[in-house]
Amino acid sequence: MGKIFVIGLGPGSVDSLTLGAVERINSGNNNYLRTEKHPTVEYFKDKNIPYKSYDYIYETEDDFEKVYEKIVDDLMAETIVHGDINYYVPGNPMVAEKTVEILLKKDVEIEIVSGMSFIEPLIELVGRDPIHGLKIVDGTVFNNQIVDFNSDTIITQVYNQRILIDLKIILSEIYGDEYCIWVIHSAGIEGEEIVNNIPIYELDRIQGVGHLTSVYIPKIEENNRKVFDFSDLIGIMKLLRSENGCPWDMEQTHKSIRQSVIEEAYEVVDAIDNDDIDNLIEELGDLLLQVIFHCQIAYDEGEFNLVEVTSALANKLIYRHPHIFLEKNVDNSNEVVYNWNKLKDSKRGYEGLTDRLKDLPSLPALLKSSKIQDRAADIGFDWEDIQGPLEKIVEEYHEVLDAMDKFGGGHERVEEELGDLIFAVVNLSRFINVNPEVALNRTNNKFIKRIEIMELEAKKMGKELKDMNLQEMDALWNQAKKIRHL
Repeated sequence: MGKIFVIGLGPGSVDSLTLGAVERINSGNNNYLRTEKHPTVEYFKDKNIPYKSYDYIYETEDDFEKVYEKIVDDLMAETIVHGDINYYVPGNPMVAEKTVEILLKKDVEIEIVSGMSFIEPLIELVGRDPIHGLKIVDGTVFNNQIVDFNSDTIITQVYNQRILIDLKIILSEIYGDEYCIWVIHSAGIEGEEIVNNIPIYELDRIQGVGHLTSVYIPKIEENNRKVFDFSDLIGIMKLLRSENGCPWDMEQTHKSIRQSVIEEAYEVVDAIDNDDIDNLIEELGDLLLQVIFHCQIAYDEGEFNLVEVTSALANKLIYRHPHIFLEKNVDNSNEVVYNWNKLKDSKRGYEGLTDRLKDLPSLPALLKSSKIQDRAADIGFDWEDIQGPLEKIVEEYHEVLDAMDKFGGGHERVEEELGDLIFAVVNLSRFINVNPEVALNRTNNKFIKRIEIMELEAKKMGKELKDMNLQEMDALWNQAKKIRHL
C-alpha cells in the first residue's frame, strides 16, 4: 500500500495554488479529485494531466456519509494497485473536508499538502474579524443544536436549493425571519464572486447555488439581543452573584432556595394542566433557573460545576438506554421502564426491596406512596386485578368509621386508618394509570374555580358568600358544577 498525498486546491483561483500543490499535480502520480466542479481543474485540462473524479459517487448515494466512505474506500484500493497517489480537495484539506477526516482514521500513510481555505477570502468579503468567535459547520448535517448565535457562523457544503430550504427553516426559528445574513458564491475566484446580504426569509430564493456556495451568519450583537442560550443564562447568574451583582442573589445557599425548586415544578405542572403553552415556556424557564442557580452556588463554594451536572445526566441517559446506544432489543415501553429501573437499582447497589423503598427522596406524601407501591409491584407484590384495590378502599373506609366511633376525631388511631384509606386510593389510581398527585392538584384547581364562580354569582345577587347560609351556597355550588369544563 502506497502513501496518499492529500492536496488542497485553494478557494478556486488557479493563482491560489501553492507551489506544493503544483509540484504534486506534475509529479506523475495518479490524480484523484473529490470533485472536478472546481475552477482549478482547468489547470489539469490545460496541461493535459489525467485525473479521476469522484463526482459520480454523489449520484449513486442519497446519504453524504456513504459518499465520503465510498471515496475513501476507493482511494485505499487505488494505493494497493498504484502505490503513491494524489488526492485533491477544494480549499484546505484540514478545513471542512469530511473525506480527509475519515482518511486520517485509516491505517494508511497520509501527507497533507496545504492550500488556502475558503475562509480567508470569505471573511474578507463580509468584513468580519474571526477573533470575536467563528464557527464553521457542514450544511449537509446542520441542525438547531449546532446554532451558536454568540459567534459568527460559516455554513459550508451548501450544494443545492434543498439545503437552503432546510437552513431557512432552522435559522428563522432562532434568529427570526428578518435577521440579515450573507450568501456568498465563489469566494476567492476573481471576477466570479457574488455576495448577497439578505434577510433569512429570502434564503430559499437565492439562485445559482453550487459547490462554491457558503452562508455567513453574524453573531447577535448585545444591543440587538432578543434571544439567549444556555451559556447566556450562566453568564447572567454569574454576574448576579458577583461582587457587582444583586445582594439577595449573593446571599442565597442551596438550603435557602430549595423550596423554590418544588414551587416552580408545581407551577410547570399547572401550566401543563391548563394547556397554557405561553405560561409553560415561562414556568420551564423558572424551573431551569433553579438548576442554574444551584450550579452557580456550588461553583462559588468549590463543590461542583455545571459541566459535572450535565455530564452526570448524559452518562445516566446513555447507561439507562442500552436499547438506543448499545442496540439492545426491547419489545415495548413497559420493558423500557423495567430495564430503566433495573439498571438504576444495579448502579445504586440495592440489596432488596427495603433498600429501594428507604432510598426514595423527600417527596410529597401522596406522590411518595405511589412510588412505594410501584416499587413493591416491581417484585410482584401487587393485586392480580383492579377488584383488589377497589375492595381495599371499601375495607379501609369502614375501618375509618369504626375508629371514629371508638376513639373520636383527632385520635392517632383515626389518623392511622385515614392514612390507610388514602394509601388504598393511591393504589387504585396506580391501577388505572392516574397520577394521584396530579389528580388531586386538578381537583384543587377545580374547587378554586368553582368558588370563584360562586362569588361572582353571589355578587350579582348583592351578597357575599360569608353572609349566605349553607343551603344558598349549595345552590351556587351546584350551579358552578354545571359548567362542563369544570
